[in-house]
Amino acid sequence: MATTTDIKNGLCIEFNNDIYTIIEFLHVKPGKGAAFVRTKMRNVKTGRVLENTFPSGAKIDVVRVERRPYTYLYREGDLYNFMHAETFEQIGIEESIINAPQFLQEGQYVEITVQADTETPLLCELPPFIETVVTYTEPGFKGNTATNAMKDATVEPGVRVRVPLFIEEGERIKVDTRTGEYSERIK
Repeated sequence: MATTTDIKNGLCIEFNNDIYTIIEFLHVKPGKGAAFVRTKMRNVKTGRVLENTFPSGAKIDVVRVERRPYTYLYREGDLYNFMHAETFEQIGIEESIINAPQFLQEGQYVEITVQADTETPLLCELPPFIETVVTYTEPGFKGNTATNAMKDATVEPGVRVRVPLFIEEGERIKVDTRTGEYSERIK
């Protein structure tokens, strides 16, 4: 059991039966009254930010989490199967804890956040950007618009993405996995 004096950025704690990471903290000692610690915490599973004030010296439960490298193998029913990059052990993860399951491709590198004490997977994160190939898009005609016009395109995993008019079938593009938006064309 730790106290509020052990709080630092990046520390993972259990709060309200969930796991949070400390983003910001401030020890405050007012002229009158007891000291306290003002924190901003991010929920590890949902990403939601929460502000909370702890009284000075309050007990907090520290949780040990690890980020481990995995490679995506295949999907079997409701489970997505991954292999650890160093030990080659395989685990199955539910779709609900993967941040962008629609962009997963076989052999893709991901990082899985695991609660070290119980070996429970908490979150599976794809890289912020992935490179993919446009498998289908309508032809775009130059000069039809006065602004940055976009059109629909289907990329390799079968996901629809809005791309600029100059993108054609077979081109490699970079897609932001956090928003699902086109980022740039790869030459």
